[in-house]
Amino acid sequence: MSGVDSQDVLAAYDAVRSDKDATNWLLLSYAGAVGDKLTLTATGSGGLEELATKLDDSQAQYAYVRIEYANDTESKRVKFILVIWIGEGTKVMRKARVSIESGNVKRVLGHHSISVDARDRSDLDEKDIVARLRRAGGADYNGGRG
Repeated sequence: MSGVDSQDVLAAYDAVRSDKDATNWLLLSYAGAVGDKLTLTATGSGGLEELATKLDDSQAQYAYVRIEYANDTESKRVKFILVIWIGEGTKVMRKARVSIESGNVKRVLGHHSISVDARDRSDLDEKDIVARLRRAGGADYNGGRG
């Protein structure tokens, strides 16, 4: 898959992972209606809420997001998620290829706790995602409450 390991994508990935950078998400989109070339579409520091405003209902896109949440009053956890977005208007052939092409994206943006398949912006509710991260992460100091 061309583009996913380009310098600008890798620099954005490093920024999202860095504790010293405010950037907490990046968004990759297909460069054209056909082909597998991905380009860095946007980055931001407004979390899932900001990312959701950048998603295109006519496209398949990939996002990498830094999520921070409190385990208890004494500690904070940082986790990373990979979002595989398939907008409602995505063409059938593109939808079909996402399952194959997402493997390469997962390889390059490899350090993530969970992968989130999103078809609707409500799939990116931070409370629900934090609850999934807690379940995936083992210790839950809130008795399962998100």
